[in-house]
Amino acid sequence: MIVKKKCKVCPVGCNLVIKEDNQAPSNYVVEGYRCNRGKEFGIKEVKEPSRVLTSRVLLENGPMSRLPVKTTGIIPKELVDECMEIIRSTKVSAPVKRGQIIIKDILGTGVDVVAARKVNKL
Repeated sequence: MIVKKKCKVCPVGCNLVIKEDNQAPSNYVVEGYRCNRGKEFGIKEVKEPSRVLTSRVLLENGPMSRLPVKTTGIIPKELVDECMEIIRSTKVSAPVKRGQIIIKDILGTGVDVVAARKVNKL
């Protein structure tokens, strides 16, 4: 098995090639990285892919109609679509503080969805 991925842990964006190798300590060999974080990213991306999500929730009583939000940690890739459905259908009312928890422990992942900015009430 050979997987090609663009590394996302830093702005360089190395082009990684991850190969399965039973002789390697992690069972994978990563090529194309410039730092150890890239190597770790490549192995993790193949073994257990996950994402930090950014999106917007509906906002009432504010100067805009949607509030930008993000997760406080990584979400397993297989739960991303379901999490995004929940996030997109969530409504909050202004005022909102930056970092305020909008959805606690989304889908039992232990990860919260928080406001990415402060919004005052109209």
